[in-house]
Amino acid sequence: MTLPCVILAGGLGTRMRPFTETMPKALVPVLGVPFADRQLAHLAGQGVERVVYSVGHGGPMLRSHVGDGSRFGLRVTWVDEGPRLRGTGGALRLAFERRALEDAFFVLYGDSYLPISMSEVEWAWRRSSAPALMTVMRNEGRWDRSNAAFADGRVIAYDKTRPEERGAEMLWIDYGLSILTRQVIEEGIEPGGSMDLADIFHRLSLAGHLAGFEVAERFYEVGSPSGVRDLEAYLSERAASRST
Repeated sequence: MTLPCVILAGGLGTRMRPFTETMPKALVPVLGVPFADRQLAHLAGQGVERVVYSVGHGGPMLRSHVGDGSRFGLRVTWVDEGPRLRGTGGALRLAFERRALEDAFFVLYGDSYLPISMSEVEWAWRRSSAPALMTVMRNEGRWDRSNAAFADGRVIAYDKTRPEERGAEMLWIDYGLSILTRQVIEEGIEPGGSMDLADIFHRLSLAGHLAGFEVAERFYEVGSPSGVRDLEAYLSERAASRST
């Protein structure tokens, strides 16, 4: 059975204003369908059965739309940060404290659409014996600033600041899908703490505890108007190829 998936969907979505002034980014329409519907259907098609939504801004509206997830063939649990956003790591710590996390789980952002085999990612993590895994794509500055060094199935350095002494080897970028164990959250983030998940990955990479899975196909997202247009073009092209 595929691991459960935590979706981090608590951000303010500032690049999608004015749309996100009245609703959460996860409900941005993509070809006339709320993005959350497409993301959840994709997860169900990958074999995911349980989703934990971590929400903040616009959380009640998203919860009202998705409900218990049964119409997607999923079981959805909700963890609401409320007005105090704790960062992506702090959101996972809150989910831990509310006993919403299982022993191991995928982590996915609420604006990401990733054409990737989650079963292959999970299999790579199980083979690695590492407490965490990050999917990476060889980027070399194409989509955004590269932030990871990858070798022999491990992310040997992950740092959003891209320190000068390691810049030459940081040719990969975080693809947006990870696997974490509950123990990493329990031991790495203080109760009630606020933290960016990037800080956790940074420490794990330097300790040699971050496995990696390299992806070739680009990622899609709805965090910006251009991202929405790219995703719509991708989905339209895929639908056309299926109909021929």
